Amino acid sequence: MFNREIVAENLVKQYGDFAAVNNVSFKVNSGEIFGFLGPNGAGKSTTVSIMTTLGLPTSGKALVGGLDVVTQAGEVRRIAGVALQDIGLDPLMKSTELLTIQGQMFGFSRKQAQARAAELLDLVKLSDFTDRRVGKYSGGMRRRLDLAMALVHEPAILFLDEPTTGLDPASRRDIWHEVRRLNQQLGMTIFLTTQYLEEADELADRIAIIDRGQIVAEGAPAELKASLGGESINLTFRTQEDVDSAKSALGEMATRLQTDRKVLRLYLNQAAAAVPAVMTRLQQHTLEPVSLTLTQPTLDDVFLQVTGQRFDVQAEPEPEVA
Repeated sequence: MFNREIVAENLVKQYGDFAAVNNVSFKVNSGEIFGFLGPNGAGKSTTVSIMTTLGLPTSGKALVGGLDVVTQAGEVRRIAGVALQDIGLDPLMKSTELLTIQGQMFGFSRKQAQARAAELLDLVKLSDFTDRRVGKYSGGMRRRLDLAMALVHEPAILFLDEPTTGLDPASRRDIWHEVRRLNQQLGMTIFLTTQYLEEADELADRIAIIDRGQIVAEGAPAELKASLGGESINLTFRTQEDVDSAKSALGEMATRLQTDRKVLRLYLNQAAAAVPAVMTRLQQHTLEPVSLTLTQPTLDDVFLQVTGQRFDVQAEPEPEVA
């Protein structure tokens, strides 16, 4: 039975002794924008490849629109649109030609496919470049055309793998606007991976963070940020030794401490009011921070807390999905 949900049940992808995806389960509700985040090499791309029928799981089950991605892969492809990181566009063709062919592959007549191509090119702001071969497009233009290709058959479910990579801020906002429109006006379920935490915070109803092949956090962005507590006092020091000394000196004052290179974060209630006491304690231990700031928890803080690394840290690439 067809629906607009995405479900993973105990999903495993094994490469010899290495589990790229290790017992992953989640559910994306119908009409939801779901953000899927993780460091490079965490299992994110492997999971997306399985969900989009491009790879086979070792075990477990994945359903897209109520359809099994292994036994009903062809039907999944008819109801889901996919825009992946690696853009596969023929550089010798023009945008209208590519979109028209795509439409005809999904059963449109040539006239219907051409009309749909014109509509989508206007949508992604490429109508003025129809005479230019795709090989002459900028990276951002190719990204927008790839999104249009994923929308040709008006999918009920859309997988977007880093859809705004390479776009300038204005174009990125345009894509955000279109993602919201597709979701709100058409009820499209959207599975989004992104390298911009701001994007996940802006668009996603819920997010899941995967690390070392396992889901380590899941929930609404606001809930995940609130789970870290209130404001944090961020102290930057000149040396790692000073960070370690400050951590020992201030440990009992905070509900939780977090270090990030030469920055020590103290999470506590009424952080602003605690600043004088923190500075007094540091002076008593002859420690002088380079800077002190107060911040509200962010998704970056959540990511750092659950993975132990910053969101932009580069890790080893995942094995290619067979």
